[in-house]
Amino acid sequence: MIQPSLALTPDAWQQILGILLTPVSWIPAMQSVLMNFFLHSSSGWAAAGKFIFLLFPLMLFVCAIWSTHLSIYTLPFRSGRITFASLMLLAWWDAVRAVWFFWVGLFRIVVVTVGWALTLGRLALSFLVEALRRLLIAPFSMSGKLTRSYFQPGVPWIAFLLLIFWCLMESTIFTYTLFPTVSEVLADLVGMEVPRFTGVVLFMFLFLLIMGSFACLQALLDTVKNRQFKFVIQMIVVEMFVMFFEVMFLYRELVDAVTPWIAQQTSEQFRLGIGFTLTLATFGWVGIRGMTWFLFGQYGTPPLVAFISRRPMMHSEETEVASNWSEPVNWWRAPIQDFKQ
Repeated sequence: MIQPSLALTPDAWQQILGILLTPVSWIPAMQSVLMNFFLHSSSGWAAAGKFIFLLFPLMLFVCAIWSTHLSIYTLPFRSGRITFASLMLLAWWDAVRAVWFFWVGLFRIVVVTVGWALTLGRLALSFLVEALRRLLIAPFSMSGKLTRSYFQPGVPWIAFLLLIFWCLMESTIFTYTLFPTVSEVLADLVGMEVPRFTGVVLFMFLFLLIMGSFACLQALLDTVKNRQFKFVIQMIVVEMFVMFFEVMFLYRELVDAVTPWIAQQTSEQFRLGIGFTLTLATFGWVGIRGMTWFLFGQYGTPPLVAFISRRPMMHSEETEVASNWSEPVNWWRAPIQDFKQ
């Protein structure tokens, strides 16, 4: 850049202009060398290292060189030259300190970034370990909570489920034994073949009927327990009608289904009459209802009635005790607090 400028000046002034430009004549060559240093790199990592660590310090160095050498031209016209020289040295010292602080800041950024990465990795690892631990112990803790909550006052779910299962099983058996009779009666009434969904309707009817039988027993016991003697006779009469209906139409059919097997085992010598059949059906009803009632019916029928009527089964204190078992545990607070520290 300087040589073309000298070529444009007259010959008489070229020597004088060359002497005057001597302090700054080497700076453009140095700039081109520095530019080639940044533009030509062996790899991308080398180029990135040059631009990150050396670009700003070398730009400051070039600016400082230009400022220092151009200030030489002002020395003949200054009055406080010693003060100016000391200030120039102090500026160079500040420039060196700025470059040092720049490199230290880059190092601190790297250290802080690595620290944050390690801390976040530790937090993620702690969350992962805690999640895996809770996933592994979830079946045991759930079974423990269910066991503890089962022994707390509340809804007897086992008895309730056993009662529903028994009603379903009894409805299935009586549907199988009553379906031929019901089909024949309906065919005689309507004069056509019985629809396919007759068995489903019969099953639902028997299911509700059997659940109602347990509800009648519960109502009878509640009447006696509460000493409501004016309703005792009424509930006894209702229970007798329930027993008569079930014995006559359900258990009698079951005994009739077993009668051919009894006759076959006795070589046709013992045949059940209507009286013996009804008596055996009555004893069967009393025995089955008694066994199921004392085993799970007396505990499962109140929840069944409460579920249908939407009435609560637990008192306020028991509800509070049961709700304490379901309080969530904020297990993530400890790792977050450690991460904040």
